[in-house]
Amino acid sequence: MTRTLSSLMIRVLLNVALLSMPIWASAQENASLAARGTSGSDPAVPSEVAEADLPSTPGPADPAPTPAPDANPAFLVSVEPQPPITLESKSSAHPFWDRQNCVLFSAVGGLATADFLMTRQNLASGGREMNPVTRLFSGSTPGLAANFVLETGAIVGTSYLLHKTGHHRLERIVSFVNIGASATAVTYSYAHRH
Repeated sequence: MTRTLSSLMIRVLLNVALLSMPIWASAQENASLAARGTSGSDPAVPSEVAEADLPSTPGPADPAPTPAPDANPAFLVSVEPQPPITLESKSSAHPFWDRQNCVLFSAVGGLATADFLMTRQNLASGGREMNPVTRLFSGSTPGLAANFVLETGAIVGTSYLLHKTGHHRLERIVSFVNIGASATAVTYSYAHRH
């Protein structure tokens, strides 16, 4: 079944490709092919089609091809030029400080504050910092506070960069990941306090 389906898909793609190829041949080229007794390079094209008098390529002197006198008017289509399609800027999908981002950044800041307070309490009572990056700043309370302020600023800054480059889902995901990590850290600190 799969082989038949893939074979059918290949045939359909080839037919679409062949039908979409433009046929540009002048009457002079057709006459020279007919004089040589050949129907062109494609053996699948019947000799009646290859020897037919095809219209010439439209040029500046011939802006539009004229239909054959016996052409069916139902099949004649008028094509008018259309203005180019312009895509909206991805950064205009929503403002950066919309309600959802404000809520997310408030949660990031609140959990960073809770993580700071739990970490400071555990360190003061003889605990040990588990995060190796935060451990560098845990020598003093101002250093620890700077760590959590920088972490929150990095989350907001990363979200803003993703927003400006049009990655709006990633913009939100960064906050969700940080919220999850901070909530886990706060829960762990609370469960293992000294």
